Amino acid sequence: MVTDKQEGNYKIYLDVCCLNRPFDDWTQERIRLEGEAILSIMERIRTREWQLVTSEAISVELEKMRNLDKLENILKLLEFAVISINIDEEVDSRSQQLEELGFGLYDSFHIACAEVAQADVLLSTDDRLLKNSLRHQGLLKVSVDNLVTWLMKTFLN
Repeated sequence: MVTDKQEGNYKIYLDVCCLNRPFDDWTQERIRLEGEAILSIMERIRTREWQLVTSEAISVELEKMRNLDKLENILKLLEFAVISINIDEEVDSRSQQLEELGFGLYDSFHIACAEVAQADVLLSTDDRLLKNSLRHQGLLKVSVDNLVTWLMKTFLN
């Protein structure tokens, strides 16, 4: 769901799948489309039209990355974040509730952090996360969407 905001004030939480996308192999059509969508979103974040939210959950997940070149590029993207959420008791408790709904550990922390940040949307390329979010959308305090779909809806408003 896209809010009826002016195009200029979105707070966007990108999960690690999204942050990786510009640096993935673009030979597959879906990856290319999602990579281009991230670059478009990041341009609006870079020019401060939109705000990027990051979190300790993103940092923890990135610590597992083995591809140091990709990690370095992702960290450069995250330098544009203007909001950073730490994992505290509130986030941890909410994450546990989300895990009980079938969300994975990292996904539950990303959703909880996006909720605490009052992000307008958590964007992902993870089909499992997107399907589970759709199933439980009434229980989530943040909209979760595929970045290409969300971007298209945003520009149509």
